[in-house]
Amino acid sequence: MLKTTPLNAAHRALGARMVDFGGWDMPVNYGSQIDEHHAVRRAAGMFDVSHMLAVDIRGADATALLRHALANNVDKLRDPGRALYSCMLNDDGGVVDDLIAYFFTGESFRLVVNAGRADADLAWLASLKDRFGFVSELRPRRDLAMIAVQGPRARERVWQVLPETRAATEALRNFQGVQLNELMLARTGYTGEDGFELMLPAEGAEALWRQLVACGVKPCGLGARDTLRLEAGMNLWGQEMNERVSPLDAGLAWTVDLESQRDFIGRSALLAQGQRRQLLGLLLSEQGGVLRGHQKAATAQGDGEITSGTFSPTLELSIALARLPLGVEIGATVRVSVRDKQLAAKVVKPPFVRNGKILVN
Repeated sequence: MLKTTPLNAAHRALGARMVDFGGWDMPVNYGSQIDEHHAVRRAAGMFDVSHMLAVDIRGADATALLRHALANNVDKLRDPGRALYSCMLNDDGGVVDDLIAYFFTGESFRLVVNAGRADADLAWLASLKDRFGFVSELRPRRDLAMIAVQGPRARERVWQVLPETRAATEALRNFQGVQLNELMLARTGYTGEDGFELMLPAEGAEALWRQLVACGVKPCGLGARDTLRLEAGMNLWGQEMNERVSPLDAGLAWTVDLESQRDFIGRSALLAQGQRRQLLGLLLSEQGGVLRGHQKAATAQGDGEITSGTFSPTLELSIALARLPLGVEIGATVRVSVRDKQLAAKVVKPPFVRNGKILVN
């Protein structure tokens, strides 16, 4: 039986097309995926992300645990509510998961992890506790729902529905959140647009969802979420990285702290391997197909592979992220195998679109 979020009935009442997404019954769209995509780029849309898991970590050695577990450095987090994007690596330098860590105090953090990796993440963190003798509590928060409201008018719409939150959230910087009793609002997202991700008790989620709909926020499904994140050049676990791909080869070197002396899990493997591939963007230069994951990309330096590809509603052409050999330069042309055709694609530096602006040509 598929797992359901607290908003399942609301999705069905709105006529959502539901699909099996990693064992979860989730909306892929509510009609036009393109309209949902444009709503986020131009105004405000929202996503049910309650299938993702918040994990609260509390205890005297919470900071020490995350210093070992994360490739990025939680010592950077000093202000309450400040957030950090990081990969959690295995001993071989592969990515167990990518996640966001929120800092409250040195003894209190919240991680938000991917739905399909939640059980593996909890098991991995528990194994690290055993390995190093940490005693911090790991508390999975399945009692919470999560709604991501995204777009240039997203914060304005949230303040219309929750006016009491405005004073506490108006000055929030990107990657910062605030806890207001049982409601947490964070200025984070997975679309390349501004907005809030809201975490709240599950029993209050449907009422808030309906209020946001009434206020003009467009419900959006997994289809638009994927095209938005790909335009924004954001990685997806299982495509751009996995347990056999290092963050250095997945375009995430900026999230890895190799400068401090902190000995995090996977550090020695990364130092030994170095970077072996690079993650770059592709723009399809010819008509006749759509770039998709696992297609071969032939370059003068050797073969690469597309990790994610789609038709971009904003650019109105096909785009992709691809893991390519070192030495391939921005502006180069590669040949992609698309349905027995060899189509030309231009190499670009992602992201393709952020904050409503096209960043490539």
